[in-house]
Amino acid sequence: MSSSLRGIAASRGIAFGKAYKLAEPELSFSKKQAADSSSEIEKLHHSLKKAQEELVRIRSKVHQEQGEANAQIFDAHLLLLEDPELIASIEEKITAEKINAEAALHDATSDFIELFEQMENEYMRERAADIKDVTKRVLAHLLEKPLPNIGLIQEETIIIAENLSPSETAQINKRHIKGFVTDAGGRTSHSAIMARSLQIPAIVGTKNASECIENDDDIIIDGAAGEIYINPTETMKEQLKQRQKELESQMKQWARLKNEATVTKDNHRVELAANIGSPQDMRQVIENGAEGIGLYRTEFLYMKGSSPPTEEEQFLAYKSVLESMDEKPVVVRTLDIGGDKQLPYRESPKEMNPFLGVRAIRISLEEVDMFRKQLRALLRASHYGNLKIMFPMIATLDEFREAKRILLEEKESLLEQSVPIAENIEIGIMVETPAAAILADEFAKEVNFFSIGTNDLIQYTFAVDRMNERLSYLYQPYHPALLKLIKLVIDAAHKEGKWAGMCGEMAGDSLAIPLLLGLGLDEFSMSASSILPARSQLRQLNRQEMKNIAEKALAMKTATEVLELVQSIS
Repeated sequence: MSSSLRGIAASRGIAFGKAYKLAEPELSFSKKQAADSSSEIEKLHHSLKKAQEELVRIRSKVHQEQGEANAQIFDAHLLLLEDPELIASIEEKITAEKINAEAALHDATSDFIELFEQMENEYMRERAADIKDVTKRVLAHLLEKPLPNIGLIQEETIIIAENLSPSETAQINKRHIKGFVTDAGGRTSHSAIMARSLQIPAIVGTKNASECIENDDDIIIDGAAGEIYINPTETMKEQLKQRQKELESQMKQWARLKNEATVTKDNHRVELAANIGSPQDMRQVIENGAEGIGLYRTEFLYMKGSSPPTEEEQFLAYKSVLESMDEKPVVVRTLDIGGDKQLPYRESPKEMNPFLGVRAIRISLEEVDMFRKQLRALLRASHYGNLKIMFPMIATLDEFREAKRILLEEKESLLEQSVPIAENIEIGIMVETPAAAILADEFAKEVNFFSIGTNDLIQYTFAVDRMNERLSYLYQPYHPALLKLIKLVIDAAHKEGKWAGMCGEMAGDSLAIPLLLGLGLDEFSMSASSILPARSQLRQLNRQEMKNIAEKALAMKTATEVLELVQSIS
C-alpha cells in the first residue's frame, strides 16, 4: 500500500531504489566487576588500535573519492581515539571502580555526548554524533562484533537508518546507494554534509522512518522537498521521474552560475557568502561559487579538543581560510560560547537563564587573556587575505567600544614587534539583540558593518526558546515586527555609508530572499549548498518590485499575511 513520510530536506535530488534497513549489531553489555584491571586496560588499548586502523582506512577512502575537506572530518575522530585525557579517564574508571572496559568507556564518553546534545547551536549539537560514532566503533571491538559495511551493497538502494554516522556515510558507493533516510539528524550533521558533497539525495530527522519502512519496500525520496514515498503507485513514479529530469536540468543551470556575479534582473549587485565552521568547509564553499565568507564560527576551534586552541593553532586555521578565499572578504566572528554552548575544559557557574547570561562577547570581555589571544591570531592572519572581524551578541555601545579598544591595543603591540598586519581591517557587530537593532543608527557611526543574526534576533524579539517545540509557532521569521528591526539596521548602515549583511538561516530561505532584497540587504550569507539556487533566484528578481513588496509586508500585522504575500509572487 502506498504511503508517504516527511523529514528535513538535507540534500536535494530525487532517488529511486529498494529500502535497505541498516541493521546495527547488538552492542549491549552489563557493567561488571573486573578481577584483573590490567587485562581490561590491555583490551581497551587493543580496541582503540583496531578502531584507529579502520578510521585511517576510511579517511584514505574518503580522501580519494570525496576530497580532503570531507576526509578531514575523520581527523577529529582520530584525535579522540588518541586523546590522553579521555583514555586516562577510562583507565581510571577501570582501576578505581574495578569495572570492565565496556562500562568504563560508556561512562567516560556519556558526559561529553550529553554536553554536546544539549547545545543550542545545531552544528555543535550534531558533534555529539562524532563522539557516539567513535565510541560505538571501539565498543564493537571490545565486544568482538563487526559493524555493518554498507560499501558491500551491490544493488540500487535507499538506506533507511535510525542515524548514519560519518564513518558509515563514508562507505557509501553512489553507484549503488542512491540516497538515504534517517530518523535523527539535521542539515548540519556530518552525514548530511557528506551527502551534499556526494550529490546524493538525503532526508533526515523523520523520527520514525525506520519503523514505517520495511526491507525491500519500493522507495522514492525527494531530497529538496523532504518527501519520502513508500511503495508509490505507477502514476506517482512517472510524476517523480519527470520531476527528477526537471531538477537535473535545473541543477545544471545553477552550476553555470558558479563564477557569475550575483546581479538582480534590474542590474543591482548583492553579495552571496557562505557560513562555515572550520577550514574543512572550504571545498564546498569554493565549489559553489561563494563571493566571500559571511560567518566563520570560530567556536568549533575551541570545542574540538580537551584544552583551548593555542594562538598558533588559531592563526593557521584563519590563515588557511583567508588564503583559500584569495582576497575575497572573510568575516570572522570572535568566540561565541555560553548559553548552552559550553567548553568541556572551562568551568561555568550555573545560571538561572543561560540564554540571557554570560555568553559570547560578555565572556570575551570577562576572560580578556583568551580574547586577546584570539585577536592576536586574527590580526596576524589578516596579512594573508581580506579579513573582517565581527563581535557577537553586542547589546550596548560600551561593549563594542571595549572590544574594539582591546583589538586596537593588540594591533599596536604586534606592529611594535614588526608583525605584518593588514592596514584596513573592517570591524563590525552581529546584530542579535533588539537593543542593538533599535540603536543601529548610533552603532552605524562607529562600526564598519552589520551582520544580522536572525536565529537569535527572532528568539529575543519574541521571547521564545527556539529549541522548544511547544513554542515553535512563535519562531516567526516573516513577522512584521522582525522585518521592521531588520529595516532599522539596514537603513542605519546605508545612512552612514556602511554595508549590512545577514548570516542567520533566514538569509538562505527562498521565501525570505525577495523580502530581504526589497529591504536593501547588501550581503546574504548561508550554507554553501544554498548559494547557487539563491543566485539563480536573485537574478530573476527585480529589486524595485521587491521594494514595493517589502513596503507592503512592513504594513501588515501578522507573519501569515506576509508569507501569503511572498508566496503570491513566486
